[in-house]
Amino acid sequence: MIALSLAEIAAIVGGQPCDIPDPAVRVTGPVVIDSRAVRPGSLFAAFAGERVDGHDYAERAVAAGAAAVLATRPVGVPAIVVPDVTAALGALARFVVERLGTTAIALTGSSGKTSTKDLLAQVLQRKGPTVYPAGNLNNEIGLPLTALRAAEDTEHLVLEMGARYIGDIRYLTGLVPPKVGLVLNVGTAHIGEFGGREQIAEAKGEIVECLPKDGVAVLNADDPLVRAMASRTKARVVLFGEAADADVRAENVRLTQLGQPAFTLQTPTGCSDVTMRLYGEHHVSNALAAAAVAHELGMSVDEIALALSEADTISRWRMEVTERPDGVTIVNDAYNANPESMRAALRALAAMGKGRRTWAVLGQMAELGDEALAEHDAVGRLAVRLNVSKLVAVGGREASWLQLGAYNEGSWGEESVHVSDAQAAVDLLRSELRPGDVVLVKASRSVGLERVAQALLEGEGAVR
Repeated sequence: MIALSLAEIAAIVGGQPCDIPDPAVRVTGPVVIDSRAVRPGSLFAAFAGERVDGHDYAERAVAAGAAAVLATRPVGVPAIVVPDVTAALGALARFVVERLGTTAIALTGSSGKTSTKDLLAQVLQRKGPTVYPAGNLNNEIGLPLTALRAAEDTEHLVLEMGARYIGDIRYLTGLVPPKVGLVLNVGTAHIGEFGGREQIAEAKGEIVECLPKDGVAVLNADDPLVRAMASRTKARVVLFGEAADADVRAENVRLTQLGQPAFTLQTPTGCSDVTMRLYGEHHVSNALAAAAVAHELGMSVDEIALALSEADTISRWRMEVTERPDGVTIVNDAYNANPESMRAALRALAAMGKGRRTWAVLGQMAELGDEALAEHDAVGRLAVRLNVSKLVAVGGREASWLQLGAYNEGSWGEESVHVSDAQAAVDLLRSELRPGDVVLVKASRSVGLERVAQALLEGEGAVR
């Protein structure tokens, strides 16, 4: 974060200095919410959670070098006391971004947010210093923490915005108003909370409503619900996708023998070829989104194409491909799952596994509400249509729906199996995998199926 004195921070957040011997002491390190992440000069924000109260770690944080604690009560060490730590973080983030004048780029979508954020960050870093979220810090706490990492030389601030309810994104754009707003897609993630795709579109579209007249709304031309958001913004609209009228589009899309996408990137200023290191055709749309933003920020098509071709996976457990010494390939995509991302992962598995045995180790897709049965059944059926060699459905009721969908689609019998937990899946795979097999592991984060991938890569031993 830019250096600010404790007195300045107290004024910005409307807080009361408490037990601060010298208000001129400056915060020069990062703002953190975990006392273990404190570095000299940090500001430690204490949150009271269901299991752990950060106020109990205030003394430890200051002993580790924190300049002060942002808290809701006195904690016996230098602190700025505020009524609401979340609101205070947001106020501090807005102040810092406004002072810096950095270009804020906000993105949202039902799927692909983190992968696109990672691509966009790697592309923009070629142009100038870029700050972006670690992992998926996309809520009212994570977004300010990302923004507060901006420094004096930061040119681009990439922000991921998630939503569980209508109004969430409007709140986030109020914390850090973006100059560029990007909407990837409207799918069925969190449809249980929203009630339908139209309601999801209403929530996602809040990101373009906040844009200034001299801003840019970057919209997916291939998604009708996203394309329609053009009427909700006063900013200039740029379309990306494979549609013929997209400003930034992909032509001659194909997959390499390894399942990596290749295409010709078309922009208003020219074209250039891209061959990605990532796996799965779904990354074409993510790449086009990143390219559209980068083009608007002044990068040439050749610079963008080269950056996309050299971009790697940054965030863990997202199509993380590892080949074991025995030739078995593990695809760990277990960070999260929704119907759209599950279908994309299965298609990537099918492309990667041509001529090889393929395994889909799948678990529950959470928060689908009344659509849960139909969506799990559909994913199981898709596995059959894509000729996945064997489906291993892991978990309870939702997993049984996956297995039943596969069975009903192709009368698979032995080609689909339902197991109770991660350990049972690992035991099965260890006994049946052969050199050359490709294994996809994917489920919602709450299922914890990354343990299956980790166990298969680490060798013998129980799931941890």
